[in-house]
Amino acid sequence: MGNRILLIGYNFSPELTGIGKYSGEMIEWLTRKGYHCTVLTTYPYYPYWRVQEPYRKKRFWYSKETAEYQSGGEITIYRCPMYVPSTPTGKKRMLLDLSFFISGFFQLLKFIFVRKFEFIVTVVPSFQLGFLGDLYKRIRGGKHIYHIQDLQIEVAQDLKMITSNRVLNLLFRMERSILERSDVVSSISEAMVAKIGKKTKTRVQLFPNWVDTTLFFPLPEKDTVKEQFGFKSSDKIILYSGAIGEKQGLESILLSARELASREEVKYIICGTGPYKAKLEASAWQMGLKNVIFFPLQPMKKFNAFLNIADVHLVIQKAKASDLVMPSKLTSILAVGGLAVITANKGSGLYDLIDKYQMGILVDAENQVALNEGIKRALSSENSSKICTNALQYSEAYLSKKQIMESFEKSILKD
Repeated sequence: MGNRILLIGYNFSPELTGIGKYSGEMIEWLTRKGYHCTVLTTYPYYPYWRVQEPYRKKRFWYSKETAEYQSGGEITIYRCPMYVPSTPTGKKRMLLDLSFFISGFFQLLKFIFVRKFEFIVTVVPSFQLGFLGDLYKRIRGGKHIYHIQDLQIEVAQDLKMITSNRVLNLLFRMERSILERSDVVSSISEAMVAKIGKKTKTRVQLFPNWVDTTLFFPLPEKDTVKEQFGFKSSDKIILYSGAIGEKQGLESILLSARELASREEVKYIICGTGPYKAKLEASAWQMGLKNVIFFPLQPMKKFNAFLNIADVHLVIQKAKASDLVMPSKLTSILAVGGLAVITANKGSGLYDLIDKYQMGILVDAENQVALNEGIKRALSSENSSKICTNALQYSEAYLSKKQIMESFEKSILKD
């Protein structure tokens, strides 16, 4: 095929969750299809907020590596140094973004003089990486695809991570400039596409996150699977699995666990890692919660079984995040036919999607009473089998990796 693709983004394989997972799988699929792919990224750090082995000794330097896929093809990865804060705050995240922008800029200069890419894909966050894609396009040509996984500026504004109106206005002007100069803008949900479409005249296309249904699927003997993870078959498992960060509002899980503490069969699992995990663990200990168990991030080979132990899955976000972030954890929950309690307010994109297909129990965001009642309803719901069936059917119909990537190739790379 011969088309050369450059992906620019600081989250990439071998990160197992979040944006890095999707960027890695996208490049693997394109490589297998015959595209020649190069990645400009940094060292894997998410969701631990610490550069992972075996990269820690290299993290202050540039490096180059070649990855070969079992499915065929190879990619070239250029890793750049980047500041990674152990406790991310608004200002520290801005430093993170700036550090990669600078180190990535110097690596990109080398690309300009030695090779030509037909397609440049920049992945947001960080939003200003679009300037790197635009710089390459202006000098060497090519089609610039600006893919938005997270409406970064709005999230920072709504979560009070940036409070200066002067700074926010500057950031929005910078973003508008990138949007207008991009050839295609894409994003992961219909609500985000609509919101971005109000900012720019550039075509905005839906490019949702997917799930590999060969890796995530319902298991028939869930009671046996529970026992494999150390629980009784009679236990009722309420599971939160994902990043443990500021925008989730996970303290509500602890308050719910306290509400149901008298029901010995009900166990809450919080699985994952992130900058707020230690704080959450300390709070659980101070509250004396014996029904809350913290699990580390699970290896991929066990993850499908782990998701299948849950009687109830929790998808928790703060109120203002449900239109700005499509939770990546939701795709795998749907694929295993999970019963999810989802915090999203009426009128948000996430609420409309779940309500349209009746594939989860919706409760008001940042409403503790509503969350508690939603979990109780899920544990006793007579309609749970119907909801789970709807979730599985939606996953098979709309979240297939093959279907989504083929659409991306046809409508963006071959358009």
